[in-house]
Amino acid sequence: MVMAVTVHIPTALRAYTDRRESVETEGGSVGEVLQQLTAAHPPLRPHLFTPDGRLRSFVNIYLNDEDIRYTGRESTPVKPGDSLSIVPAVAGGR
Repeated sequence: MVMAVTVHIPTALRAYTDRRESVETEGGSVGEVLQQLTAAHPPLRPHLFTPDGRLRSFVNIYLNDEDIRYTGRESTPVKPGDSLSIVPAVAGGR
């Protein structure tokens, strides 16, 4: 039995995933999981990726609490049972 990777969706993006807090999908890398996620929920794609397909700079992705910027970015391998968290960067204040 193949286990899926769980992707945790932040509140601000749940409108694009039928209000789901998490979505299960499969893939061998973070990039493949994100592609499967946006294929299943197309309105989410422009919020995560630029028109040319690059992950937006203000979107942080964590694999089991590790920032993928330090583990291989979208090519970071995933395994069944892993957890991805999408964390939009927050700016503002004084």
